[in-house]
Amino acid sequence: MSPLSETLVSAAPVVDVTQGPALGARPRDTALFVGLLLVLALAPLAFYPIFLTKLLCFGLFAMAFNLLVGQAGLLSFGHAMFFGGSAYVTAHALKAWALPTEVAIVLGVGFSAVLGLLVGLVSIRRQGIYFAMITLALAQMFFYVCVGLPQTGGDDGINAVPRRALFSVIPIADDRVLYYVVLACFLASFLLVYRVVHSPYGQVLRAIRDNEARAVSLGYQVGRYKLLAFVLSAALAGLAGSLKVLVFRLATLVDVSWSTSGEVILMALVGGIGTVVGPLLGAAFMLTLQSALQGLAQWMPVAQGVVFVVAVLVLPRGMAGTFGVLRQRSRAKAPAAASAGMASHTGSKYPGRATKALMDPLDTAP
Repeated sequence: MSPLSETLVSAAPVVDVTQGPALGARPRDTALFVGLLLVLALAPLAFYPIFLTKLLCFGLFAMAFNLLVGQAGLLSFGHAMFFGGSAYVTAHALKAWALPTEVAIVLGVGFSAVLGLLVGLVSIRRQGIYFAMITLALAQMFFYVCVGLPQTGGDDGINAVPRRALFSVIPIADDRVLYYVVLACFLASFLLVYRVVHSPYGQVLRAIRDNEARAVSLGYQVGRYKLLAFVLSAALAGLAGSLKVLVFRLATLVDVSWSTSGEVILMALVGGIGTVVGPLLGAAFMLTLQSALQGLAQWMPVAQGVVFVVAVLVLPRGMAGTFGVLRQRSRAKAPAAASAGMASHTGSKYPGRATKALMDPLDTAP
């Protein structure tokens, strides 16, 4: 693993909100999911539905990227090709072929999965920075293919994409209804990623990430494990791209550009590499920041870069990762305080024992 990949992977917290065998195995995990569900379900009452829907789409996109880099240790610089490729396929299927909405989404996700399989077969043969450069090169090739194809509309893209009723029943032309449809897809993807992370397959992925040579010596086919993770990440990124088309009713070259790949990396970094809720927090931070800095015009990227540098320096483990570390420290202090209280109570009767009771916790502290 290259120093750059090690830096990103090391940003993952040692103990985070995702640790556990399965959702519901610990009350804290169930409370986390229920709280997240309630917040997202009630959010349209206070915020603009289109902004919230965009947040869920990019949160899903960041979650897909985070699954790859946080669990498998594979840093991709070209994830926008899956996001934008699915967006183009879904938009073309809806506008040119007049297919049902659900069929167009399935086609977009399927295209991203197949593209992820092809790209993964080429790229996973290398590690570290070489893997990242291969994904970037292939993404740039895909970008120029989209520029040249007449079906993509060139610089104009595909616009005025129709919003047909989902399953001919659900009227997604209503922004609020569309939000809850996207929310259902996001929650389903959240549960899928959660289950993958806490499955035996997820444990093998982390073993490969930490020490690939040892995983090979234990008999694991590391190439197959990494390829499956790459395809799954590409498919989830494609789902995010397809849903984004329904939100904004267009697909453009921005969706497949290198800048989009860079944005999702920043979302994962700010939210917390290796956490499940971190990508959503990172997406919320980034999109809110972009909205707040729109008035700066051409200076917006500069101000945005300064804010991100400060955020990474202050929160090196990301939002979710830092929260997990602080919670772990607070738990570690509770037994120490209890031991100190017990020692003081013991010392009131046996002064000689008080010194030993106070020294033992200090000797065994990390």
